[in-house]
Amino acid sequence: MTRFDLKEFIADESGASAVEYGLIAGLVSVAGIAGLHTMGGSLQTLFTDVAGAIVEALS
Repeated sequence: MTRFDLKEFIADESGASAVEYGLIAGLVSVAGIAGLHTMGGSLQTLFTDVAGAIVEALS
């Protein structure tokens, strides 16, 4: 049976990198959502214009 050593537990950093990667992924997701939200209006206008041009070309 292993003995619990508080000093070794505190010095253990094996889970730190997983937490850091999780934080980075969260920040990238938030930045992506904010960027898409900001560009949402212009993207909608672009797709509407393209759809209109396709309808005109087919008429």
